[in-house]
Amino acid sequence: MTKRYVYISGEFVVEEDAKISVNDSAVLLGYSVTDSSRTFAHRPFKIERHVDRMYKSLKAARIDPGMSSAEMVRVTCEVTERNLEGLESHQDLWIVHTVSNGQTRLGPDPSVRESGATIIISNPFLDLRGWAGYYSTGCHAVTSTSRAIPAQSLDARIKNRSRMAYTLAEAEVKLVDSNAQGVILDVNGFVAENKGGNIFIVSEGELLTPTTVNCLAGISRETVLELATKLSIPTRETTLLPYDLYTADEMFFTSTPYCMMPATRFNGIDVGAGEVGPITKRLLAAWSELVDVDIVQQAREQR
Repeated sequence: MTKRYVYISGEFVVEEDAKISVNDSAVLLGYSVTDSSRTFAHRPFKIERHVDRMYKSLKAARIDPGMSSAEMVRVTCEVTERNLEGLESHQDLWIVHTVSNGQTRLGPDPSVRESGATIIISNPFLDLRGWAGYYSTGCHAVTSTSRAIPAQSLDARIKNRSRMAYTLAEAEVKLVDSNAQGVILDVNGFVAENKGGNIFIVSEGELLTPTTVNCLAGISRETVLELATKLSIPTRETTLLPYDLYTADEMFFTSTPYCMMPATRFNGIDVGAGEVGPITKRLLAAWSELVDVDIVQQAREQR
């Protein structure tokens, strides 16, 4: 079996040997920023954009990574290239960054650190089996009981490593349908995001998505908006309520691993005709053409 490597603060180590201190701020405080990208046909996708977004999160979180964004891109490509060795042509990898404020101590000032930032870059295998069936049938989108953390407390554009709020919300929707995918509302009842992605609907030929006031500024979200412009599909970033999802013609989620995940039911009600819609299919085909990978087929081959 080919060894997989992890980059940790200047060193390349075998994945099984990768360790950080129990005194790291990521462990003690959950004080860390993250970003996730992926490869297509073994090529990193929009890696510069992902790193740029991460550096904006780091600035807002007051974490100094101790290296330039250009150096971060270079190191990321180096560790990814190492981990591509032995990978089959139809397989791909995640590219996961985690940057914490480094080692700290419990006391009156949690921002004080006793080391440089901890930088972790890893490449888990991109397992798409859990999403593969949704491309043809669509998923069941369900609203969670929990609401999104308000921007007044923590801006959703700071992509932080803590996934507790998202995980609890997803656990709630699984109580309704074990195969459901979550729609998280904000404290005012507006549609925000999914546990790991953004939400789109098609209504009367127009592609609509929440503004980034209450959700992550996703790179996959950005890609869909770019593709829609090329396909002359009208787009609008706006506020959405559950009513808009109930009455939409089409609906889908966007996220790094699966790119686009159609939703054909929302809280038990068919979205449109209850089938994957034509605009969703056009956008997904355009994305496959963009990256020279049949996204749907790649997922289905893993089943």
